[in-house]
Amino acid sequence: GPGIMAANNHGVPLDLGWLSNVHVNHPAVLRRAEQIQTRRSLSKEWQAAWLLKAVTCIDLTTLSGDDTPSNVHRLCYKAKHPIREDLLKSLNMHDKGITTGAVCVYPSRVADAVQALKTIQCNIPVASVATGFPAGQTPLTVRLQEITMAIEDGAREIDIVINRTLALGGKWEELYKEIQQCRKACEKVHMKTILGTGELGSLANVYKASLVAMMAGSDFIKTSTGKEGVNATFPVALVMVRAIRDYHTKTGYKVGFKPAGGIRTAKDALSWLTLMKEELGDSWLTPQLFRLGASTLLTDIERQIYHHVTGRYAAAHELPMA
Repeated sequence: GPGIMAANNHGVPLDLGWLSNVHVNHPAVLRRAEQIQTRRSLSKEWQAAWLLKAVTCIDLTTLSGDDTPSNVHRLCYKAKHPIREDLLKSLNMHDKGITTGAVCVYPSRVADAVQALKTIQCNIPVASVATGFPAGQTPLTVRLQEITMAIEDGAREIDIVINRTLALGGKWEELYKEIQQCRKACEKVHMKTILGTGELGSLANVYKASLVAMMAGSDFIKTSTGKEGVNATFPVALVMVRAIRDYHTKTGYKVGFKPAGGIRTAKDALSWLTLMKEELGDSWLTPQLFRLGASTLLTDIERQIYHHVTGRYAAAHELPMA
């Protein structure tokens, strides 16, 4: 069920030789990224099934300065009931226990989310961002403390941010050690590592940061905080999933992938599933190895499923927000 995570990646010693041999063919990456977005490899008749698959991989997220217990409670309810019951019934999917993959909140809101999910008897994991999200510009001791506190409050997944300053300065050894310490602080809890790719400068840096994060023991690598100017883009994602593939070939460890930031439409969601299917294969198309970080995406997916079932688009009042 949801929330049962394999500890996929034990990490490996830092291999600087591997990093120094990195070359990214920029035009080829752009061409392939374009191809994935225009491809329609998920057939029309199975579209509703693919959209439900996407729902189960969503980290339903609220990361706002004005988060309150009540909007966190609503988020948790929506995570347990992401698609209207009658729509699921018409697809004969009402008894499959379809929920989102997790809910994702700030450390201060973890306790609210854990309590809300308990109240509605739902076992979805709570993910907490940590380590001075989104900038990662706080002292390491404070960043590590934040992980520990979120776990004490009941977080079962931690989305850390890397120190982009180290990546930009090519200080890979220091970055590796910092991520290792985060890994240690996370103990058995699932760790996703946010690279902040919009702030890494080049695709080669994205590939290197991906490798370092995986070598240091990350369970997932995640594109963005959603707070950068540029968030999840397909060229960047392609470089990250190729790094995941290379790391798997070399070590046997499977690391998950999470795009986040600006993922708003059902069409986007299908493109992300296509990327995973074509680049990493079906075994990566599970919440254990793929998450979509999103807050408004679910609304559009529900609209598209409504359309699939009824043949028309819903009026605003028919599909209220969570």
